Amino acid sequence: MEIINIVKKHAPITGEQIAEMLNVSRPTIRSDLSLLVMLDYIAAKPKVGYFLGEKEKKGANSYILGDIKVEEVQGMPVVVDVKTTVQDAVVTLFLENIGSLIVIDEEGKLAGVISRKDLLKVTLGNPNASSMPVSMVMTRQPNIVTITPEESVLEAARKMIHHQVDSLPVVSCSDISSDSECRIVGRITKTTIIKLLLDQIEQD
Repeated sequence: MEIINIVKKHAPITGEQIAEMLNVSRPTIRSDLSLLVMLDYIAAKPKVGYFLGEKEKKGANSYILGDIKVEEVQGMPVVVDVKTTVQDAVVTLFLENIGSLIVIDEEGKLAGVISRKDLLKVTLGNPNASSMPVSMVMTRQPNIVTITPEESVLEAARKMIHHQVDSLPVVSCSDISSDSECRIVGRITKTTIIKLLLDQIEQD
């Protein structure tokens, strides 16, 4: 929605200008721009730039993501505990066909997130990596980006774009000021959001 709003205000506008306004690199939003063009929310012309597509001009409900809560579409979290080895984490990633794993501590609380990139970095040229616990290579607080069930899917999309991640842990926190009190209740991915948009297009 941030991209659509930028295009609405500044069209015609180039991809580089949109990226600059979002404080991200052009490659980061390439897939998002392609999706919005495919869904006809924005359109593009060579040597001109991006402008509003027919869906947005006709007032289609492009704000559907703001009306849906994360809890309505979240999926089951794929979790491992802090003692899981890097080798077992790699196996779990490929068996589940996902891009990242949520790491929990002994009490079942959020401890970290480990991605394919994290695992690749630690295993390249390191023969002892397979036996290392994921706790040594996972991303820890305060660098974990999360979302709560009560927040909108639109806010989840914004966080994914801003932090350049493909999924978010969905957490329920007894104390919003303490990340250590958060329990994992689900996960939401870019794929989930894309499916929502496609479903809306088909209904329209």
